[in-house]
This record gives sequence, C-alpha cells and structure tokens, in this order.
Amino acid sequence: MSAAEWVGAWSEKRAALSPERVGLVDAATGTEYTYADLDRRANRCARLLADHGVTADPDDESAETAGRVAVVSRNRPEYVDLFFATGKTGGVLAPLSHRLAPRELAELFATVDPHLVVVEEAFAGLVDDAADEDTWSADAPVLSLPVGAAEGGKEDGSASGATTWEPYEAALPDDGSTFDGPAVDADDPHLFLHTGGSTGTPKETVVSHEALVWNSLNTITAWGLRDDDVTPMVFPMFHTGGWNVLTLPIFHMGGTVVVDREFDPGQILGVVDERSATVLVAVPAVLRMMTDHDRWTETDLSSLRFVKSGGGPCRESVMEAWWDRGVDLSQGYGLTECGPNNFAMPDDWPREKAHTVGVANVHVDARVVDDDGQSLPADEIGELQLRSPHAADGYWSSPEESAETFGEWVSTGDLARVDDEGYVSIEGRKKNMFVSGGENVYPAEVEDAIVDHPAVADAVVVPVPDDQWGQVGKAVVELRDGGGELPLDGLREFLDGRLARFKHPRHLAFVDELPTSGPDKIDREAVAAEFGE
Repeated sequence: MSAAEWVGAWSEKRAALSPERVGLVDAATGTEYTYADLDRRANRCARLLADHGVTADPDDESAETAGRVAVVSRNRPEYVDLFFATGKTGGVLAPLSHRLAPRELAELFATVDPHLVVVEEAFAGLVDDAADEDTWSADAPVLSLPVGAAEGGKEDGSASGATTWEPYEAALPDDGSTFDGPAVDADDPHLFLHTGGSTGTPKETVVSHEALVWNSLNTITAWGLRDDDVTPMVFPMFHTGGWNVLTLPIFHMGGTVVVDREFDPGQILGVVDERSATVLVAVPAVLRMMTDHDRWTETDLSSLRFVKSGGGPCRESVMEAWWDRGVDLSQGYGLTECGPNNFAMPDDWPREKAHTVGVANVHVDARVVDDDGQSLPADEIGELQLRSPHAADGYWSSPEESAETFGEWVSTGDLARVDDEGYVSIEGRKKNMFVSGGENVYPAEVEDAIVDHPAVADAVVVPVPDDQWGQVGKAVVELRDGGGELPLDGLREFLDGRLARFKHPRHLAFVDELPTSGPDKIDREAVAAEFGE
C-alpha cells in the first residue's frame, strides 16, 4: 500500500477487492477496463505526473504548492487515469471546457497555472488560439491525446490541423507497479472544477479529497447504489456532473461506467439496452430528447432501477413519459460548490411531490433563509443554503468571492421553499427573480405553467421594462414539432386559473431551439441578452 490515502488509494483498494470486475467501458473503441487495469494505468500515469511536478510538495504542506495538470478533452479513459493518478501524487486535476472561446480558456489556464497540459488533438486549434492570448504565458509542456478515425480524426489518430505535441501514450512510463506517493491529507485539493461562468470568467472551485469521498458516500447511501450498477456517463468530465454525480460513486461501489466522446440520445438508449444500464442521470433536455427519439419505444428500459434529472427543472410531461415506461424518474439538485448530490426522494414517494428535489441526504443539512440570513418557516421562499462535509473549500485565488459563498453554510444563490414534510422545491435563481407591480415573480414557476401547454416544448421567461408595472415577463418559447401557432392571448387564456395574472407574460417570442451551455443546460443568460432588458 502506498502512503497516499483518500483518493490516492481508491483505485488500488478497488483493484484489490474486485480486480477482474469491469470498471470502465470506452464506447468509442469498445474497450473494457477492469479495476486492475485502471490501477495499473493510474500508476503509470502517476509516474508521468511526478516527472512533471504534478505532485504534492513533501517539504511544504501548503495546498498552494500542489502541482496541477490541466486537461482539454472529451470524455475518455485517459481522464480517469489522470484522476486516479493525481490522487496518488497529491497533485490537482483541472479539467477545462472545450466549449469555451479562446480568450475564456486562456483566462482559465492563467488561473490554474498548470505544470502540465493534456489536450485531445480535436482541440489543438482552440488551445493554440488560447496560447496566442496575452492572459496566458503557455509555457507548460503539452501532451496530446489522439482522435481515432471513428471519432472524426485521421487514420493515424491525429486531427486535421493539430499542433504536433508529444503523444500522451508515448510519454507514459512502462512501470505499472504500485506508486509510492506522498501522504495526502483529507483537506488537500484534488479537483479544480470551474463554474458555469454566467457572469464574467468562470471561477475554479477547489474540491478536496475529503469532499469527493463524502459526496460519494452521500450518493451511495441516499440513492442506494450497488456494485452491479452500470451507467452511461453523459455529463462532460470538465463538469462536476462528469465526476461527482455518478462516476466516482459507481467506482466507489465497484460498478461500471460507460464513456464516449459524445453521447446523443439514440446512443444513450443503445447503451441502456445493450449494457443493461441500471441508473442514469441526465439534464432535462437530454431526457426529453430520448423520449422523442425513434428508438424510444423499442428500447428495453426494464434494467433501469432509477433515472434522475439534474441541471434545471424537468417538465412534468417528460417525467410522465418515463413513468409511463415504468421508470422511476425524479429530480435532483446540486452545484459545483457543494456536492452536487444533496437530495433524494424517500422510499415510495408520492407523485404529487414530483416537482420537488426530495429531502436532504444523510450527511447534508439544508435551510431556506431571508436576506438577513434568518431561517424561514415552511412554504416561504428564500435562498437555499447547504451544509455538508462534501462542500468545496472555496474558489481558487478568489478570496472575496469565496467569502460571499462559503462559510458555515454554502450560499447557493438559488431560491427554494421547504414544505411541512421536508420536501424542497427549487424556485429558480435568486438573481432571476423580478418585481412586477410590487409583486415578486419567479420565472421557474411561470415556465413550469407555460410548458404544460400542449404546443410548448420548453420556455424561458425573462423580465423586460414596462411603463406601468416596472417590469413584466417575456416568454421565449420553443414549440413542439407540429405545435402550430401560439398567440399571446391564447397563452394567457391557458394560464388563467394556473397563475396569478401579474405572473402572466405580457410579451412572447419564439425560437427554433433554446440555446444551451455547459452540459446541455438552457443558457438563460443568452436568452436574456437577446430578448430581455
């Protein structure tokens, strides 16, 4: 056993317990990796990282000195190697989104200040453009990950126009024996996960070894994960969903995670059918697209023990489509700064609670507070605050922002209410609430009512100026195929009796498709920029 504990010992201990069990499947190549394979790969990778200084400093216990590796890639096995390997070396893994613009990516590179960079060749041009920005010195060595022909690359594994860097595989040492790494403390950082960046440059959230383990334990105990669970990982690994929602809890239990460079709804249905997937977590848009896919009716969903929706409110029509197929679908809630798996549905929960995210997990405390930080009684709306050992430590190099969000409680910035049975309902972002004629309007509530209309696929409500009421709502609507026309008067007539009239949108706009950001979440900021104030 190496000296490293916490995440550093994870792959080694799992390999000792279940060496021949398949832990990871690369759907792009069809390759299966046992837990023994994953630990050997992690040991080779750890030696590579140590050679590049991506390790804890044995002479300095400060987290500031931990070496960092930045990664720009889609989901692939090397990401898992780097996760376990940084755990062994005491280094930090900083996944960066390949969906960012070059300047945004350069700013994150400058914040992370990596000792090593690993780039999938498909994004070589993006990283080159980021290196041309004046915010990042780009002096760290870079290793490349190939793109196979089946993944849009050339037969030799390169991508068109890719920069020539040393291949990651060629740089790996051959020695896959146990890596004798430094001792790692529970509160040492292991992941830098950047936020969505709705305002300005995304912030890097510092997630410790302890927080990763506690989130995994919270998920296992509250959701009832098993060692025979199989899941397709549809969240990107630059996002907390890619690691903390299911990947790490499944690894903790010894189950199987299926990854691919990209997953479309038809592929996910294929994995569920062909691999007898038992659990699935995805954003509402993906769950809706799965129900609309040609494979939906022919896919055997009977292996799914449960499905959870996260990343935004799931419309009741989508939930009913899954329920009609006998699948237990419920909503979850989380954020990069805490968890993200904070709530669960109790056993035999009633369908009338489907609009909620359930009750707090075993090692999570939740409360709703007013603007003065005072707890509110049941059914009153205020800001949701969370407390748990799986909370992150703060934002990297951002003391003021950290002080605003982190403390004894994590301030989520989300509005919520708790009913008298402890079920929590998310009412939208605090910053999205607007005041119309002196009344508070919560867009999420209005959107839920609008999407009940049979012609509506999805909707976002943003405030716009009004001479009489100060602000009123404008509904930006994506219609269903064949949904026909939806005049404003018709929509307001539909909402009568469902919403107070001051909540009714006074303006209406249509889009072919609502814009998305991150892991297919609706980009409210983009909608507001185009259609709002």
